[in-house]
Amino acid sequence: MISASQMRAARALLGIDQRQLAETAGLSLPTIQRMETSRDVVRGNVESLTKLIAALSACGIELIGEGAASHRKGRGVQLLT
Repeated sequence: MISASQMRAARALLGIDQRQLAETAGLSLPTIQRMETSRDVVRGNVESLTKLIAALSACGIELIGEGAASHRKGRGVQLLT
């Protein structure tokens, strides 16, 4: 799963706005806006979440899940080069 803060961090790493993310993921702008205003883990239908995660992955974003190996031992993102 992906959190709202991971979405915002991923966009920041890529230097894109919500509209650009929506276009890249094949989702509507209101859908991206709703996802980013989630309290923690993004809520949405499976198809939308799958499209979002696939689009971020295609752009070189790796999602770091809770408890995964990271310096702060929490959720995060990193840009793969």
